[in-house]
Amino acid sequence: MRTTIGWRASGPTALRRTSLERRDLRSDDLAVRVDYCGVCHTDLHSLRDRDQHAKAPLVPGHEFTGVVTGAGAEVTAFSVGDRVAVGNIVDSCGTCAMCRAGQENFCHSFPTLTYGGTDRRDGSNTLGAFSREYVVRDRFAYPLPSGLDPAAAAPLMCAGVTVWEPLRSLGVGSGSRVAVAGLGGLGHLAVKLAVALGATTTVISRTQEKRDDALRLGAHDLLDSTDTRQMAATRDTFDVVIDTISASHDLAPYLKVVAMDGTLSLLGYLGPVTVEAMDLLVGRKKLSSAGSGGRRSTTEMLQFCADNGIAADVEVLPSAQVETALDRLRRNDVRYRFVLDMSDLD
Repeated sequence: MRTTIGWRASGPTALRRTSLERRDLRSDDLAVRVDYCGVCHTDLHSLRDRDQHAKAPLVPGHEFTGVVTGAGAEVTAFSVGDRVAVGNIVDSCGTCAMCRAGQENFCHSFPTLTYGGTDRRDGSNTLGAFSREYVVRDRFAYPLPSGLDPAAAAPLMCAGVTVWEPLRSLGVGSGSRVAVAGLGGLGHLAVKLAVALGATTTVISRTQEKRDDALRLGAHDLLDSTDTRQMAATRDTFDVVIDTISASHDLAPYLKVVAMDGTLSLLGYLGPVTVEAMDLLVGRKKLSSAGSGGRRSTTEMLQFCADNGIAADVEVLPSAQVETALDRLRRNDVRYRFVLDMSDLD
């Protein structure tokens, strides 16, 4: 086994610096020095919901960039010194219909997650990238284009590809009318990507205070969701509404602003929802969802971001301040993504 240093959960809100074990390199593995790792709401949920009596350790972190420090004997696509990015999926069965279609994120036997997952070969628990080294199957590491800053690119591997997939699958492009509900880690990247794809883009927010930020990110307007007149005036307007709101909420107001034959894509809240059939019926509207991305779309997303100068708006903190980052994220005190600099683990 290989040994590295990382941050392991010691309670629902606490992590401690400790030694971690990584597997020895298999023939198709890469060893990656983790330089930057984003802090995601999933990390908060995993810490909060963790069974404190569970035997398996929890090391969060599933959107990271770094440098290859070792490669298995059969690896041909990467060399030591290459810059890479890794997201929240590190393996899949490779044989089901979804995997064959390049949608490994929907693997029928469930993809292996970067942390809290089960390794498909030895059954061990996967430990995340709040650490200085990660060992990953080469198929699930991606070359980091030279035009992307490694710190600002880390959140692209979760938040970025999560909004990219529905934007692409729903055909967003020049002439599309897109609304983004919620302006956080997912939402700010949805705005940047929708604008770069050529869509007229509006942010839907509970407060006008985010108007300046929305316009700075490239949005053409901001719609106040608490203003019933504004919402009524935009009924049946948007071809696509990307809903990134992370808490449970009423979908009816957002379905009403979807245009005929348009789609509300629910990305932020993945719990139970209630929908009135009439809100779908009037206008033949659709409700969809998406999560993460397959290998093909992740590669495409990274190159699109490099070509268009798109990256996350980040606040970089040393990894020793991970609990500060989690606490501020819990209070929504970030614009728009925390990224941990892991070099202080040396």
